[in-house]
Amino acid sequence: MGVSDQGRLLAVGDIHGQLAKLRELMERVRPLPGERIVFLGDYIDRGPEAKGVIDFLLDFSRGHPRAVFLRGNHEAMFLDFLDGRAQELYLYNGGLRTLESYREGKSYRIPERHWQFLRGLPLCHEEQDFIFVHAGLRPGLSLQEQDPRDLLWIRGDFIDSGCSWGKTVVFGHTPMPSPLFLEGKIGLDTGAGQGGRLSCCEVRQRLCWSV
Repeated sequence: MGVSDQGRLLAVGDIHGQLAKLRELMERVRPLPGERIVFLGDYIDRGPEAKGVIDFLLDFSRGHPRAVFLRGNHEAMFLDFLDGRAQELYLYNGGLRTLESYREGKSYRIPERHWQFLRGLPLCHEEQDFIFVHAGLRPGLSLQEQDPRDLLWIRGDFIDSGCSWGKTVVFGHTPMPSPLFLEGKIGLDTGAGQGGRLSCCEVRQRLCWSV
């Protein structure tokens, strides 16, 4: 299938504070301002430069108005932590490195534009032939019926299911050695937060870049 009149339809897997990899990937992919590019969430935690990644994405959005930034489970945990909930869970899942990236002296400070970015992240994005979501969908339920927790956390129940939603579901969240291509599914978390690679895919043609 060829590229549409509006250019490529791109998706980027979990970044996890890997700013250098993100910069290199965008240099290789070179998204055009009019192209749709969907970031699948988990911008923070585990890697060293969470604050830098958010700064990069905010700057990127100004030159790429069709970019979409989804919420991942790590952004959800960070917001819970900042609101005083489930703090041990967040720190256990790599949150300390994010806090260190925001450190100023003996405390940390979250810029207002970062607050707005994090709180405004949607859970999913839909195109004509694709559904983009961080973790996946609960089999047997329509997109409208999904539990937000499944959109952020589901793994095997989704990946191993033969359920069809009538569109290809593009997701991250579950680390794999390389992009996963199944009938009706494209998985793009290639383990950047665990020493692996960061990946982007042109989902119509299933053409991938990894760094």
